[in-house]
Amino acid sequence: MSTTLETMLTNPPANPAANPPANPAANTPAPHYLRPDWFTRNVANRVLRGLTGLGLSVRGSRILEHRGRKTGALHRTPVNLLLLDGTEYLVAPRGETQWVRNVRHSGGRCVLILGRRRRQCTAREVPLDERVPVLRAYLRKWGFETKLFFDGVSADSSDAEWEVAAARHPVFALA
Repeated sequence: MSTTLETMLTNPPANPAANPPANPAANTPAPHYLRPDWFTRNVANRVLRGLTGLGLSVRGSRILEHRGRKTGALHRTPVNLLLLDGTEYLVAPRGETQWVRNVRHSGGRCVLILGRRRRQCTAREVPLDERVPVLRAYLRKWGFETKLFFDGVSADSSDAEWEVAAARHPVFALA
């Protein structure tokens, strides 16, 4: 064993923070995101976009138009709009999706589309401690389609289970 290595092993640094890891981001978990499968991307989303583009909303579905944070290009994503106590919400059941990142980057600016109707909105991210009632209502309405993204948490799960799940699913209130 070399003297330098032997010295390091027998005399560790007094302050571990003095030797931080080379890449601090490597120690932080990646944001939660469930990528859509081929069928969802190439069939289901296209059908939903087509119907919504014709003005046929499926239980409140809309097309969310948002500007890409890197390219500036306009993107259109099918979303499930939730109306709860007079407020409209967008929930990201798949987690930190591209639309979530783009809407955050644009300061909340987005457009909801149904047929030829376009409505400019401002999306305000709902704080973590206020998400649970919205997520419960979302699963009651959209659970048939999205429950598999919530890792076994249901609308009737305990508050403790929801507090863990809420951190993985961004929620935006629309104005």
